[in-house]
Amino acid sequence: MARLNKEAVSELLRKRFEGDSHTKLSLIPSPFLFKDIEKAAIRIKAAIEKKEKIVVVGDYDVDGVVSSVIMSEFFDDLGVGYDVCIPNRFSDGYGLNPQILDRIKADVIITVDNGISAVEAAKICAQRGIDLIITDHHTPPPILPKAFAIINPKQSDCEFPIEEICGAQVAWYLIAAIKEVCGYEYELGKFLDLLAIAIIADMMDLKDINRTMAKSGLRLLNRSQRPAFVAIREVFKKEHFESEDISFLISPLLNSSGRMEDALFSYGFLRSTSRLEALARLEEIVAINERRKEEERTLFEASLEFVHEEDSIIVVWGEEWHEGVIGIVASRLTKRFKKPSIVFSQTAGRAKGSARSVAGVDILALIAKQERLLLGFGGHFGAAGVLLAQENLEEFRQSIIKSTNELRLDSGKLHDENLGEIEPEAIDFELLGILEDFEPYGQKNPKPTFVLKDMLVKVDKPLGKDGRHKKLILQFGEGKSIEALFFNYEQDIQRGDVIDIAFSVSRNNFRGLVTPQLMIREVLGVR
Repeated sequence: MARLNKEAVSELLRKRFEGDSHTKLSLIPSPFLFKDIEKAAIRIKAAIEKKEKIVVVGDYDVDGVVSSVIMSEFFDDLGVGYDVCIPNRFSDGYGLNPQILDRIKADVIITVDNGISAVEAAKICAQRGIDLIITDHHTPPPILPKAFAIINPKQSDCEFPIEEICGAQVAWYLIAAIKEVCGYEYELGKFLDLLAIAIIADMMDLKDINRTMAKSGLRLLNRSQRPAFVAIREVFKKEHFESEDISFLISPLLNSSGRMEDALFSYGFLRSTSRLEALARLEEIVAINERRKEEERTLFEASLEFVHEEDSIIVVWGEEWHEGVIGIVASRLTKRFKKPSIVFSQTAGRAKGSARSVAGVDILALIAKQERLLLGFGGHFGAAGVLLAQENLEEFRQSIIKSTNELRLDSGKLHDENLGEIEPEAIDFELLGILEDFEPYGQKNPKPTFVLKDMLVKVDKPLGKDGRHKKLILQFGEGKSIEALFFNYEQDIQRGDVIDIAFSVSRNNFRGLVTPQLMIREVLGVR
């Protein structure tokens, strides 16, 4: 097979988006294609004019926190009175529920990134004369809440053309509708930096409208003067954010407070009004995130004892495993074993689980097939949550393994990202520019990996406190070389080895000099 050159790489990446129709911000769909959105906007306009009590109810993950920030900042800019309630994972549970309502006094409640399953809470709102406006993007259950308005692109009678958008985008569209109904002059583009974070963190498909908004948002993020992002740049010495920085730096930081303490830490951080305030809040979040990492490491090691590697899906559980990190552990198990994974925490006779999937496998559909065993479930194609009685765990495991077996999974395939073998001479600043043109990378637009063969290891230098990472200088041709980093390697590489590798290309910005840098994903062979 011929090795790829830069023109071939560009063409392969361009083909990923041939079916996209909303390729510019000016082309994205109208807010009024959403079912109930005009009705909701008119009701909120009336609440503003009558100075009625508005309460925004969010969620404790990144998408829910960003949704809450967008709504609250919009109301602040308009001088509208409101309250924000972000449920605590441990004391409140998920989303709008009866116990949350016991501490809310409102005329209008707006949910963001939750509410589509809040049947009981909707009944209470109706009894108390509260108009409930639900904005959500999760899969609707068979019986919908009886709310004043439900704005969710996944409703069967909703005309919005793209179903797979995140909760923050739905909230943003509600703001756009309020702006139109009220006749406000308002710059909606100011939220694109936040939207990019929510879209990527919530693993939305990075095609069509999501790609357009995230790409514009990433550009804004890189020049944003929002104090929170100024603080992240300063503390982590970041001159340029890529989509991977959202996935592996910003998102884990923002998620950590909701996982370990309370999402209000991250909400307050994003709403910081000065650099000093943001730096102080970031210091708290970094400390929380370090505790999250330690808890995750401990739980991951514990979970490995219960893995049956021969199974088509990994299902493990333990007594009172930390609910805030089971989703991350599921992600790590999926990456390690290249299979869908579900991790459960058992508490008081119930098992709460978090699921992660691999390319081409709808984990939510797999879980839904086991509905007779479940107390509740919800989520997306690639990630989901599930609740069942503890005594049903083993039966659930056997049943979902059977369902997964029927799919005939392509074992070992995590992502469809490998473009093929590339010419070493093609790895230069121009290639880096081509790859950056197709940012942001993520779901349905995975960061490309390539293969290099017969690379001689000239330098082998350990990195990190425990030496778990390596910096390699790889030689090819007549005295030509390129630098590569290998994080958390499991196969030892030494000077003098000739290796074949799968890798991605990243930007290395050292003292103002930008060069391409290889990030080794896998060693395919050593000689």
